[in-house]
Amino acid sequence: MQSILLGYGCSMSTFQKVALAALVFTLFLMFVGAIVRATGAGMGCPDWPKCWGQYIPPTSVEEIDADSLPIERYKEKAERYGRNPDEVTRENVLAEFNPTHTWTEFINRLCSLPIGLFTLLTLVLSFKFVKKRPLIPILAVVATFLVGLNAWMGARIVYSGLKPGTITTHMALAVLLICVQVGIVWLGREETWKLKVTQLGRKLKWVGLVAFLFIILEGIMGSQVREMTDALKKSHGDAPRIEWSAELEQTWMYLVHRSFSWAVLVTSILFYIASRNFRVGGAGWHEKVILGIVIAQMVLGLVLSQVGVLPVVQVLHIGLSSLLVAVFFHWLLAAFARVPSIRV
Repeated sequence: MQSILLGYGCSMSTFQKVALAALVFTLFLMFVGAIVRATGAGMGCPDWPKCWGQYIPPTSVEEIDADSLPIERYKEKAERYGRNPDEVTRENVLAEFNPTHTWTEFINRLCSLPIGLFTLLTLVLSFKFVKKRPLIPILAVVATFLVGLNAWMGARIVYSGLKPGTITTHMALAVLLICVQVGIVWLGREETWKLKVTQLGRKLKWVGLVAFLFIILEGIMGSQVREMTDALKKSHGDAPRIEWSAELEQTWMYLVHRSFSWAVLVTSILFYIASRNFRVGGAGWHEKVILGIVIAQMVLGLVLSQVGVLPVVQVLHIGLSSLLVAVFFHWLLAAFARVPSIRV
């Protein structure tokens, strides 16, 4: 991770270590959040920040003090987020208790704590760059705001009952946070890493930008498809997941998402070939990781469409997407940094 995000043979300052820790925990949380979505544990805790009215969630329904549950507050917030408050009753809430889902969601929340801690530390340490590199503290403030906003979105998702659109927004904000964190890590070096290209490779950065935008567009459509799978999980229960694929194929979003993945693959291959030919020293770790993840995503997508919407494949598919964005965005920062081309 250090060699990929910071460059080669570089020593890390305390600021970089803290900023990188915030980024790594965010990427880790993306995998954990994917587990929550794939297992349908998003409503494992019906309240926030507590879980079933407790700071340490119960392991059985008998441990829940039903009278202490703030049902009226649940109803108010459900109505605020567009749900029918009459559906929120003490009996209905208790009937939805699932210890596995509860602890999966609770662990997901715990994993967000290091992000908040390291983001705040990054903000504090960033003020030493106010005069030298003012963009760093600005980005640190933005990162802190995004962490808080995502926490608020997490609460909104709970009280909206996983309302379509809220999860996609939550994911988009998380991806934006990753890009901001990558920018902080990149700027934190004494001498920022810059991509060196040959004179013929001056347009390489634009090839990379197109490939990156294709990946982002594919990710947006993928998030919409994931919302469809969430709905299928609710409606199909324990039915074989291969049936989900058959139903997804009846929607235009899924078909476009699946077909557009080939455009992502082609542009990624062209990007890799261009980097190998026009980057000084040939294709580096960034390009290899990017192409490797894109190919892995194609394989995972094939499994999802032909074998079934398997939870473990969903987790890898979502988690690798966030890692792909982080590595590619770091490459773009280095590519668009001002550096003279080299004659070869």
